[in-house]
Amino acid sequence: MELGLVGLGKMGGNMRERIRRAGHTVVGYDRNPDLADVHSLEELVGKLQAPRVVWVMVPAGEPTQTTIDTLAELLEPGDVVVDGGNSRWTDDERHAEELAAKGIGFVDCGVSGGVWGLENGYALMYGGEAEYVAKVRPVFDALKPEGDFGAVHAGKVGAGHFAKMVHNGIEYAMMQAYAEGWELLEKVDSVDNVREVFRSWQEGTVIRSWLLDLAVNALDDDEHLQQLKGYAQDSGEGRWTVEAAIDNAVPLPAITASLFARFSSRQEDSPQMKMIAALRNQFGGHAVEKKQ
Repeated sequence: MELGLVGLGKMGGNMRERIRRAGHTVVGYDRNPDLADVHSLEELVGKLQAPRVVWVMVPAGEPTQTTIDTLAELLEPGDVVVDGGNSRWTDDERHAEELAAKGIGFVDCGVSGGVWGLENGYALMYGGEAEYVAKVRPVFDALKPEGDFGAVHAGKVGAGHFAKMVHNGIEYAMMQAYAEGWELLEKVDSVDNVREVFRSWQEGTVIRSWLLDLAVNALDDDEHLQQLKGYAQDSGEGRWTVEAAIDNAVPLPAITASLFARFSSRQEDSPQMKMIAALRNQFGGHAVEKKQ
């Protein structure tokens, strides 16, 4: 099938390549002309045959809103817009309503996989009406990991991004647990090979995971994380997860504490946050701050 893809950064660029490897045609647009196949959204829409599917992969908030507003004027009834960024689920409901007024379908899709997704596939959580999901299905099949799992129609519009938001909240808590354990091991005199302790956990333990593998990768690069500042950003989804928990009276002590720990990292050079920063760089290519 044909797909228009808007946003060709770290995620979008690799997604374009994976979809093309599956035999589909992708017309990509990015503000950086060195990355783009076309020079405007108008040109992108013009190169696709109706009914069109256009996947938006730009930062949440105003960039996504502006892109969808522009596409709403360019697309035709029967076309479908997919928001694959990290938008808030409440924005999805508004976008779906605005596009529906013009006869255009909308699907929200939470995407997980970071810089490793090109080779390993992307976990996909999508929401929307079944008829619109069906139009995007070949792209979902191209992006997902091999096998029976890795993609889910989570529910109605907003469900995909809500599921991805909770996924990221869990990710916050898991990274925080590894980071706290690492700092404690580094602190005591009796343990003199912390990196290899982490490595030993990769097989046969109940806490083995891909995040643990990435922690070992980070420690192989910088055994004591001495090159990093203990400063970690948050993408916003951790905050939204905590806000949703409050709205629904669901206790999330671990996720909430992990979010607050990131706030504390901006006040002092926290050893735990060195590990958080290293893990975010390993799985998502997120920038880290080096010590001067």
